[in-house]
Amino acid sequence: MELSRRTFTALAGTAALGLALAGSRAATGSNGTRAVPTGPPPAPPRADGERHEVGFDRYSLLVDGRRLVLWSGEMHPFRLPSPSLWRDVLQKLRAHGHNAVGVPVPWNLHSPAPGTHDFTGVRDLDLFLTMAAEERLYVVLRPGPYLGTADLDAGGFPGWLTVAEGAARAADPACLRHVDAWLGAVNAIAVRHLFTGGGGTVLLYQLEDRYEGQRDDADAGAYMSHLYKKVRADGIDVPLFHNDGGADGPWAPGPFPTGTKKGEASWLYGFEFSPVPGEVPADLGYFGRRGAGAGASARTPGFVAGAAVGASDPWGGVTSGGKGYTEVRAAWGPAHERSSLLTSLANGITLHNARMAVGGTSWGWLASPDVYTSYDYGAPIDQARRPTVKLGPLHQLGHLLRTVPDLARLEPASAVRPQDDRLKVYHLANPDTDAQVYVLRNDSAEEVRSALPGTDVDVPVTVGARDAKLLATGLGLGRRKLAFSTAQPLFGVTVGRQDIAAFVGRTGETAHVALDCDVQPLTNRLDVEPAWSYDRGRLNVVTPLGVGGLSRVLIEGGDSETPMLLLFADDATAQRLWPYETPSGPLLVYGPPLLRSATLRGSTVHLTGDITGETGLEVWAPRGITAVTWNGQPVRTTVGRAGALTMEGLMPATPAPSLPALTGWRRRTENPESEPDFDDAGWTAADRTASAGTTPVPEGQPVLFADDYGFHYGDVWYRGRFEDARDAESVSLSYSTGTQGLLMAWLDGRPLGTHRMPVPDEDTAGRGTWTATAAFPVPGKLRGRGEHVLSVLVRRMQQEGDGTAGAGAPGPGSRGTRRPARGLTGVGFGGASPKVRWRIQGAGAPDRVRGALNNGGLYGEREGWHLPGYGEEGDRDAWEAVDRPREDRRRQGVTWYRTEFRLDVDPDVDASVGLVLEDDPERAYRVQIFLNGWNMGQYINDVGPQHTFMLPNGILRTRGANTLALAVLSDGTTPSGPGQARLTLVGAARGGVPVEAVESPGP
Repeated sequence: MELSRRTFTALAGTAALGLALAGSRAATGSNGTRAVPTGPPPAPPRADGERHEVGFDRYSLLVDGRRLVLWSGEMHPFRLPSPSLWRDVLQKLRAHGHNAVGVPVPWNLHSPAPGTHDFTGVRDLDLFLTMAAEERLYVVLRPGPYLGTADLDAGGFPGWLTVAEGAARAADPACLRHVDAWLGAVNAIAVRHLFTGGGGTVLLYQLEDRYEGQRDDADAGAYMSHLYKKVRADGIDVPLFHNDGGADGPWAPGPFPTGTKKGEASWLYGFEFSPVPGEVPADLGYFGRRGAGAGASARTPGFVAGAAVGASDPWGGVTSGGKGYTEVRAAWGPAHERSSLLTSLANGITLHNARMAVGGTSWGWLASPDVYTSYDYGAPIDQARRPTVKLGPLHQLGHLLRTVPDLARLEPASAVRPQDDRLKVYHLANPDTDAQVYVLRNDSAEEVRSALPGTDVDVPVTVGARDAKLLATGLGLGRRKLAFSTAQPLFGVTVGRQDIAAFVGRTGETAHVALDCDVQPLTNRLDVEPAWSYDRGRLNVVTPLGVGGLSRVLIEGGDSETPMLLLFADDATAQRLWPYETPSGPLLVYGPPLLRSATLRGSTVHLTGDITGETGLEVWAPRGITAVTWNGQPVRTTVGRAGALTMEGLMPATPAPSLPALTGWRRRTENPESEPDFDDAGWTAADRTASAGTTPVPEGQPVLFADDYGFHYGDVWYRGRFEDARDAESVSLSYSTGTQGLLMAWLDGRPLGTHRMPVPDEDTAGRGTWTATAAFPVPGKLRGRGEHVLSVLVRRMQQEGDGTAGAGAPGPGSRGTRRPARGLTGVGFGGASPKVRWRIQGAGAPDRVRGALNNGGLYGEREGWHLPGYGEEGDRDAWEAVDRPREDRRRQGVTWYRTEFRLDVDPDVDASVGLVLEDDPERAYRVQIFLNGWNMGQYINDVGPQHTFMLPNGILRTRGANTLALAVLSDGTTPSGPGQARLTLVGAARGGVPVEAVESPGP
């Protein structure tokens, strides 16, 4: 036996080590007959032109007769409006253990008008699905028509639908005609990418989202039946599902006719699973109540269609305590992820879609009203596309589920009572292989170390506070069998002539792995920390985790002629281990922070990936591979004792690119609409007497609601003309907006004042619509005869989804298209009642690149002040040169700032750049940010919590000129404009993917 000094000390202090270990004592689950045995999963998918069968039984999906555990991570391509970067994120998902990507397709992004569906440019669904297939990921497609879980304006309904004639409820024939047109447009693309037909990798298709209809609601059933039949008629033949918000089973198979034969499985049941930090995860399957979660559908596999691994943060930062997504990521950290994900696995759930796996940006007016610009979500891959520590659990479990097929079919086994009852133990067994699986969850606030009587785990096991781990006994690893381990299996692969099994745990824990070996093997510790012993048919290996990186133990001979390499890693080290499938078999890479691809040509393996800090490289490759390249450059290697091609020396760290200071600012004041002589003859007359929305029209007044006049996104201006203001003591302006809406008013060019909606608190953070009446006194000097002009600017913010409005919100089973008003809702005068003639103006026609969601109705937007190249000739003199984008005088209204800057980032470096805006939080103003014409978000200085705004590469020219424009809205009570505006480097890696510039047309 070989012992390092540190490991010997650990062994000596562990009385229960039990070097003489007994045989199997674990109970086994029932051994029923079935059609599909436990075996290797299907190969990674691709568009191969062949027909494929996709089905399911109560345990898992079945792909071409093989069991598949779905490990999907959701991303929103539309929140990364740079199509070439979609590949970057897809490669990161695959590398970190995902075999699928979940993709919502928002109706509002693609449909600026009835019957118009745009899938070009940043909306290119065909391109995304092609990329997903090229990166060998299945796709879970979610086209709605409603997408409440994606935090979108109006739940993803296009603005025009909210006031479309006759389309008040989803089940109305008028609405269904629009729905059918939308689904038909999506399906015409999706059908070409179905995995069943070999054209792509679309594996599952979602209908609706958190629909509240019930089984006994005839309209709801008819609506879902219509959607089902429409999608099938369009040729979508992969399994369909719905995502239930409450996991209570209203849309489990059977509540509506599908046109299939009796008893034929035609529908998967998906549901949300969103435990918050500190909350004990619910059992929604084997160990839960009947009729809930996976227990609602006994014939289909458990499916968490929305497994929360983060959370959205509202204006003001209620979720984050005002600290932003850094705090969300910490609270929804790796321990929380393990606890919820392993609880799902223990409950027999084999289909997972993690939401969100990738953070993004709610550019323009894309988002629901309650969330601010960043949609980082505290996600495992953050808004800057950087992998975070939160990828650890997803990475570990994804590779485990891919390489250990025993976990695809588990059944509950005999109860286990741990010695310390603070641990909850789920015991499961595979009836084919007799492998035993134990999920240990610690819901207490303290680390727990406990024995597990009645199991084959013969030493105490440690589980961190509010954490969980998966252990196994009797598990086949290559040609050998795992007796037990106190560290979680990470993967098991056969590379070339040796089996490799990896185990992972928390830093500071001691891993103990025992293998059944009738004949003592030759055991070599290849690093200083591991220790081993052999006694009575058991090989025991122990090592501390997190000391010196990866620990390796090589086992040769004994019961098998195939060598086995044991690898031990803590969480950080495990995120640098990269199993990869090649046509010649698996390979394994250790060292770099990301492996993107591995291609075998002749005797060389060509690797691509990312480098951040200084790192080494080890490659375990299929037989015949003797040379390595990294990102196209040869790597000098030697063959190490562990059988890997090991790099001589280290790869250098990636230097941080330099960023310029933002100087050369120019300023121009705006809002000419407030002046009495402004020409509004081309504006729309606001003279309707009835509205299609849900907000009542005040008696005797015209409809002033923006959506009724076709202005669905961004700011809206009103100009009202009336005669004789002699008795007008005050004016009252009622308005309705989303969260953090704003109103500014002028009379005859004189500011009356500004009103804004309050900052939301815990009770109101989810409110979708805010209403208020702003009363302003009329100055005496303005109370004269003649014509007067009342000018009003309303920042309407976004439109709510279903179920957030309170009064007027759709009820169960009545998915409504109607929404409360946005903009002015009524006007009154104190002391007078003049007849007002109103005109309204919002955003101009959308450009072909950015679409309808980019611009609002500010004068500068309508005139193109935000576009590259504007003002370079005759108009340039209208802009005043200033040192910074700030105005010290107090002025109510809009001021624009523009500057240009150049970047010269090394083409081999993927640099994530952000814009930082900072100031005294007491100053009341907000900033609309435009980069090369793209509306990249809104900063509200005295609300927050966001201060850094990502500038996506492709929109950002990392090697060239960029135009930055800021539209500052000030209430006139404080100086306005950011005290600091600077670029910041959020991350940099040598590698990445080729980035193509996103079109940005000028004026």
